[in-house]
Amino acid sequence: MKSAALNTAATGAVGQSNLHESAKAQVLGAAPYLDDVAELRGTLYAAPILSTVAHGTLHGIDCTDALAMPGVHGVVLAADIPGDPILAAFGHDEPIFALDKVWHVGQVMGLVVADSVMAARRAARKVKADITPLPAVLDTATAIAQQNFVLPPVHVRRGDADVGLARAAHRLQGTLEVGGQEHFYLEGQIAYVIPQEQNQWLVHSSTQHPGEVQEWVAHALGIGAHAVTVQCRRMGGGFGGKETQAGHLAVWSALAARKFGCPIKLRLDRDDDFMVTGKRHPFSYEWDVGFDSQGQITGLKLQMAAHCGFSADLSGPVADRAIFHADNAYFLSDVSITSYRCKLNTQSHTAFRGFGGPQGVIVIETIMGDIARTLGLDALAVRQRNYYDADVQSGRATTHYQMLVEDNILQPMTQKLELSAHYQQRLAAISAWNAKNTVLQRGLAVTPVKFGISFTATLFNQAGALVHVYTDGSVQVNHGGTEMGQGLNTKVAQIVADELGVLLAQVQVTASDTSKVPNASATAASSGTDLNGRAAQYAAQKVRSNLAAFVAGLDNCGAGAVTFSGGKIHTPTGARDFNTVVKEAYANRIQLWSDGFYRTPKIHYDKTTLTGRPFYYFAYGVACTEVAIDTLTGESKVLAIDVLYDAGKSINPAIDIGQVEGGFIQGMGWLTTEQLVWNDKGVLTTHAPSTYKIPATGDIPEHFKVQLYQEPNREDNVGGSKAVGEPPFMLAISVYEALRHAIASARDQQGKTGVVQLQAPATAEHVLQALQR
Repeated sequence: MKSAALNTAATGAVGQSNLHESAKAQVLGAAPYLDDVAELRGTLYAAPILSTVAHGTLHGIDCTDALAMPGVHGVVLAADIPGDPILAAFGHDEPIFALDKVWHVGQVMGLVVADSVMAARRAARKVKADITPLPAVLDTATAIAQQNFVLPPVHVRRGDADVGLARAAHRLQGTLEVGGQEHFYLEGQIAYVIPQEQNQWLVHSSTQHPGEVQEWVAHALGIGAHAVTVQCRRMGGGFGGKETQAGHLAVWSALAARKFGCPIKLRLDRDDDFMVTGKRHPFSYEWDVGFDSQGQITGLKLQMAAHCGFSADLSGPVADRAIFHADNAYFLSDVSITSYRCKLNTQSHTAFRGFGGPQGVIVIETIMGDIARTLGLDALAVRQRNYYDADVQSGRATTHYQMLVEDNILQPMTQKLELSAHYQQRLAAISAWNAKNTVLQRGLAVTPVKFGISFTATLFNQAGALVHVYTDGSVQVNHGGTEMGQGLNTKVAQIVADELGVLLAQVQVTASDTSKVPNASATAASSGTDLNGRAAQYAAQKVRSNLAAFVAGLDNCGAGAVTFSGGKIHTPTGARDFNTVVKEAYANRIQLWSDGFYRTPKIHYDKTTLTGRPFYYFAYGVACTEVAIDTLTGESKVLAIDVLYDAGKSINPAIDIGQVEGGFIQGMGWLTTEQLVWNDKGVLTTHAPSTYKIPATGDIPEHFKVQLYQEPNREDNVGGSKAVGEPPFMLAISVYEALRHAIASARDQQGKTGVVQLQAPATAEHVLQALQR
């Protein structure tokens, strides 16, 4: 594996591979997470009471046996909610605790509160619920037939798909099922709520969205948001699972803290976390595609059905982004897309890295692979033939949602990776290998990614930050983003250090806190650095301007002639020590702190028609993956990965490469080993590490080469950088397509024709089914 060399000298300049700000503490086990926060005297512990029925009428809850158990203080039920019993979520369709009905196995009906974690959990399992079962909807076909949706269907069209299909030389129809994915953050969902004076509340939450947790808790308690403070120093992983659903635990804990008048901690064990929380949305697809003899698409009709679970949560914007990314890198002249948001009796699915983008990209990549196999053409050539044009005047550079693709660099990126990964030579070698072997077959695929960066909900594209310079020259930064291991705080510190011209060690970023930066957006949509980094930069620029004006007065020069670097403030007549100037500025009553605010420019779109410019820019990537399959067992192995990723002018190359590696492997898990299985009773049967398999070290190939494409962002983004959190996830679709290439080779040897129908994840069972169809 190739990675950037770390800059242990830590100059603080943007573009350096500075060490992650928490790395040493994490290695030493000295970086505290929420469960490490010292508990106050009198803290009690809560555990959820879960429904065992997928859908039913709730007549009552009998807590007698639970209350009789040692250490139990009581229960918290819907009747104990002083505010709105419905969560302050987007759809206002999810009860805090089950009311008159239960909607899925694992729905929280209430809490048991006890002296210890285990006492609470044991007692919660003693609670009896009187539920009359009702028919449960567990698949999208039934949901569509019954018009059972969490949100209305959405239709997006460009041109005339029927005409495009009619004029096509070739035509294919297909279906695909793509499974969901458990977030499997190392730190599970957790909240710790501490009552303060005068009906105020301090909430420690492992959340990607402290502002929303604040809003939800205030809403449930029936108080103003100003009475709730939410703090989060770091998370042990989030991946979208803590964007909305961390709010549930905070609300439940706050209700218990109010009822019992003491601090309450609620931490879900891994099994309950699986059963209670939502996953990546599984999707079901149907399509009809027309294309010419060279593989260029002339018409496409696509139906996408999202498995949303019992409530809307973030299903609307997730399904919208799937529509936005159903083109991926390809121009679709005549296209019709229908998106169903299906209400099922399962956990309410939620955000997950890529946020619907992977579910859009995989279907068009599957279609591209099918077209290539049908025509007997190289799949990479077919893909490149359908790429958006780099020439914006060509007529083939506008998306189906009417956004012009102005920064398209995919063609040169693809050509560069094709050469550096020796794609053509390896393709020939694999063909020769496969011809000599019948049991083991290899496959190779190159797939691109074009991923839009910005929240599709335009209002979230804003951020605030505070920068404080203290009289000793040290700098403290607070911003509205959250650190979940992705290096956000490190990058923000680098940006601020660069603006003030000081060493990185001089800058410290503090915990996310709603009492410092209000109304902050979630750290999601790959926009954490774009938004918070720019806001912090603006705040630092204001402080720098104050210092520059002060020094200009001392040296009798214009403020524009003052520069900051190397811990010095430079003027045409000499240099002054930054720390010394700060002391002098304070003595002269110069403001040494400031706020910064940033709103993403240029973005707009019509939520009704889903047309406009929802994204500030696109991030691009290309991946080449080689795999092998065992045709007797269906087992598969990834042999080699080559990635070229567009991070713009990287703020921290080492962190960005790490994000690419991690995102790719997580995407590989989604498409190979991570399988969620609900039985016919609506019970998630894969609810523990014993039955749900994420990739491990043994799944990572020895050859895993990641390179960053060196071109600054063409939009005015912080430091010329581009987002890196989510787009690499979709590069792992190259694994899926390489597996289909290997399966196709095996089927050719067996004399089987037709496209390869491989359900995702490509487990051994699904690989065997694809071989045998």
